[in-house]
Amino acid sequence: MRLLLDTHILLWALIEPTRLTDQARSVLEDPAHEVLFSAASIWEIAIKHALGRADFKVTPDAILHAALESGFAELPVRSAAALRVATLPPLHRDPFDRLLVAQAMTEPAIFYTADETLQAYSDLVVRV
Repeated sequence: MRLLLDTHILLWALIEPTRLTDQARSVLEDPAHEVLFSAASIWEIAIKHALGRADFKVTPDAILHAALESGFAELPVRSAAALRVATLPPLHRDPFDRLLVAQAMTEPAIFYTADETLQAYSDLVVRV
């Protein structure tokens, strides 16, 4: 199974794994699954870290290094995903979340998120 992690799920998996359910941690640790993180998540972390957001204290380079060390694979932002954002209904305003959903739909991959609003976009969106 291919999994794409929402930015907060990526942070929790690497820094605060106890915030994830046992089932979610088990899936992420299973070598049979391809776990992806988006370049857009690193960009989001970089922006929010630079703004001093309390929930983005860790540096983007530390997250990138930890993600790669954990065996997660980086997913680049492809033009197909960028174009797909334009067709998404306006259910959610966060541009990073909308791009991540579009990436999950175009790749395709199961999208792990903590945001229940995103579930309305696709059956690929799974709240953990």
